[in-house]
Amino acid sequence: MTEPIDGWIWGRNLRAFLEVLSLYAGYGFDGTDWRTIKAGVQDTDDDNPNLWFAYPLVGVNATLEVSLARAVGGEEMSVRVTGAEAPELRLRTDTLLSAFAAG
Repeated sequence: MTEPIDGWIWGRNLRAFLEVLSLYAGYGFDGTDWRTIKAGVQDTDDDNPNLWFAYPLVGVNATLEVSLARAVGGEEMSVRVTGAEAPELRLRTDTLLSAFAAG
């Protein structure tokens, strides 16, 4: 098993990040997924590992688990992705984190 891919993005970019990551995994991300995640991250805290929210993206290309937590008092969202085994998917995931942290 490969190491998790960790990073952060701006909270306002969370849905777009998850939609693109789901596309790479071959998962059909929809409104139900978004509502579940939006509610799940409300009481998270990136300083407390017990208060992270995890969500599976089970696609035809990969099964990913995305763990998320808000930065208390900030607009950042900490992200950890596990299950990205293929080198191309790892690169894409890392690139997505960089892109959604920038803008």
